[in-house]
Amino acid sequence: MKRTTLRNEVLEDLRLLTNYAMDAERHLCLLLVGLTELRRRLAMAVHESLEQRIVVSYHLCGFTRDEVPAYLIHRLQLAGCTLPLFEPHAIEALFQASQGLPRKVNRAAHYALSAAALAKDRQVSADHVQTALDEFRP
Repeated sequence: MKRTTLRNEVLEDLRLLTNYAMDAERHLCLLLVGLTELRRRLAMAVHESLEQRIVVSYHLCGFTRDEVPAYLIHRLQLAGCTLPLFEPHAIEALFQASQGLPRKVNRAAHYALSAAALAKDRQVSADHVQTALDEFRP
């Protein structure tokens, strides 16, 4: 997967575009969506004037420990599974490894499900999660 970032020149161009007004009204609305890297870049002193123009900002945090089980159940139901596939210790291990970030939970759970399937087990254990984590770092 190719990772692209906004160069400083592009962010400066965005700032200049936000200065443009027609008939004393601003007609440009920008929606910037990104990971923590975007927040970090906008917090740099060189981009202070662009950051000052941001009207609404929201940071999506990871799931809490109590939300992860419901999230896993929801994802499994979307896939057509109604069986409880993750043992409580496995769910805790997923939470610890992912800090509750949905994309990391998904990836770790996917690898853990594969590890359980290879072992011909009906439920994912903490050992399966550990095996999955040894394969990749979330």
